[in-house]
This record gives sequence, structure tokens and C-alpha cells, in this order.
Amino acid sequence: MSAEMDALVAGATSKLEALEAALHGLKQVRGRFATEDGAVEVEVDSDGALTALRLSEAVTTLPPTEVGRLIVWACRQAAEEAGGQRSKVVATLNESFAPAPAPGAAAGPGQAG
Repeated sequence: MSAEMDALVAGATSKLEALEAALHGLKQVRGRFATEDGAVEVEVDSDGALTALRLSEAVTTLPPTEVGRLIVWACRQAAEEAGGQRSKVVATLNESFAPAPAPGAAAGPGQAG
């Protein structure tokens, strides 16, 4: 193969590996949150879907509407955490797809040159 073809194949392989790493990373994302008193603990995946819920005995003393409110609030907190993790995975993917500066290209503002 020519050097140009080798570079093309290497670039495509690099992008495929970055995509696979991102998919793996997204599968690993988990947001967790527990109320201060430990009455409600939740875990959500990268989509914000509830994957685990633990209620302590303390919830039996609360009205059902309060328990529901605590569960929803805890899920929201966990989803925010998962969203932050997901954003980091996507940012890493985006960086891997950013074009490399051309050799000898002048550095832009704020860049070392």
C-alpha cells in the first residue's frame, strides 16, 4: 500500500476504535444518589433509566406521596450525575474526531506555535 492509503486506513481504524471506546464508556455510565438520611438510594444508566432502587425501613413512616417525591428527586439527582459522565465520554469522542492541525500550519490565537 502507499503511504497515503496507510494513513487513510490508520485514520479510519483510529476513528472506529474511538467509537467503540465511546460505546463501551456509555454502557459504563451510572449515576447514583442517596438521600441524606439514606431512606432512598437510586442508580440510573446513561439514558437516565432507573436501574436500581433501595428503600430503607424509614420510608414506612412517610406518606406515600412523600416517598414518591423523594424517589423522583433522587432519580433526578442521579440522572444529572450520569449526564455529566456521559458528557465526558462524548467530549472525548469529539476530540478524537477533531481534525489534526496540518503540518507547518500557523497556530491560532491562544495556541502554542
